[in-house]
Amino acid sequence: MGKFDLSHRVVMAPLTRCRSYGSVPQPHAAVYYSQRATDGGLLIAEATGVSDTAQGYPDTPGVWTREQVEAWKPIVDAVHAKGGVFFCQLWHVGRVSDTSQPNGQHPISSTDKQVLSQMPDDASVEEHSRPRRLLTEEIPRIVEDFRLAARNAIEAGFDGVEIHGANGYLIDQFMKDSVNDRTDEYGGSLENRCRFALEVVEAVADEIGADRVGMRLSPFMDCLDCWDSDPEALALYMVRELNKHGILYCHMIEPRMAMVSGRYHIPHRLLPMRKAFKGTFIAAGGYDRDEGNEVVDEGYTDLVAFGRLFLANPDLPKRFELNAALNEYDRNTFYTSDPVVGYTDYPFLENSA
Repeated sequence: MGKFDLSHRVVMAPLTRCRSYGSVPQPHAAVYYSQRATDGGLLIAEATGVSDTAQGYPDTPGVWTREQVEAWKPIVDAVHAKGGVFFCQLWHVGRVSDTSQPNGQHPISSTDKQVLSQMPDDASVEEHSRPRRLLTEEIPRIVEDFRLAARNAIEAGFDGVEIHGANGYLIDQFMKDSVNDRTDEYGGSLENRCRFALEVVEAVADEIGADRVGMRLSPFMDCLDCWDSDPEALALYMVRELNKHGILYCHMIEPRMAMVSGRYHIPHRLLPMRKAFKGTFIAAGGYDRDEGNEVVDEGYTDLVAFGRLFLANPDLPKRFELNAALNEYDRNTFYTSDPVVGYTDYPFLENSA
């Protein structure tokens, strides 16, 4: 993967864990991430806010203050001590927030339309506030927030950053036509709707080097009232534009699994994007060990990201290698604030019955 030598194709997906009290990463995160680190394994940290306007969930980390940067350093060091490759996912939630914004302001977005749905499994935000549509002249300031956050992430020791352009958050709110109702140069055509996303990519790549930059996209997902009328066109346009910037990887989420003959199946609609993208391609979305092996063997993807399975199995690569049984995850503790329960207390293979 560029200048990084990976020892296996099992990637830890970014997972919101809501355990960074006051938006500052905590020492227990060093335990959590180092548990899941392997020599030559890629870990992507939980979504990390780029500014004080970027936050939408309780106790999610940031990387815009000196205190946050210093707090990340021992966490990154703990992963590197195990030989892991560690990327920081940079996040702005946009309208997926309430008025617990700075000075009680409304959250910002591409639109002034309110989001009415919630993320699956999440009850931490009871109601999202009506957002304030960003003025055209305000958008460069948000791009600058991403650039400075990327610089801070590298200062904290991360090997690179992943730009969060998925799951209905701010960048996705600009890209998808169900949300973006703008009439300026950031709205209307596909090229205009993707302008903000690509300005962020350019700024971050210029700041830290394209060889340290990945991007996560979810073109096929309808998440937080955010969907697109032509997701494949959106996806292909974005990966071709990402090629122009020479970024390291593209991390793309499959459409939601469909029920076929009584079983859930992954739709596997990412192949055109995988073929078009010139860097490392990471697929995510409901994979298990066998299906992960299958899509790698077929050349459908380079790497496979695992979320809930990695959350519940700190030694997931070893379990996959041995084809060992997996711990079951507990949805009830995904987003609690406990520093141990549902976080660092899942057993390793040698401690399992």
